[in-house]
Amino acid sequence: MGLFTLSDAQAELARLLPVLDEIVRLRADAAELAVGGSPLGGLPEFKAAQARLDELMETVQKTGAELKNLAPLLVDFPSERDGVPVLLCWLEGDRELGWYHRTDLGFAGRRRL
Repeated sequence: MGLFTLSDAQAELARLLPVLDEIVRLRADAAELAVGGSPLGGLPEFKAAQARLDELMETVQKTGAELKNLAPLLVDFPSERDGVPVLLCWLEGDRELGWYHRTDLGFAGRRRL
């Protein structure tokens, strides 16, 4: 996949927000199911949650975005700023794309757009 412009990444994030919200919910359900004794069910429900999580994560990856972390959920969109390779960075809890970091710095170099 190619690079995202800021507007392309913002549009893709808007389309992905329901998917990302479902990942967060299912991640919590799977964690609860994994320890057992959950009113959500047992092993079959855990396996179903894991399968759905895999499907949702694949949906994110197919867009060209990079799913970097599951807890907290972190999604990067490859881009460029002033000719420098960057990742437009979305972190769980954000409702918009407001951050970026250079690819060589990683999350610690995160700056506001």
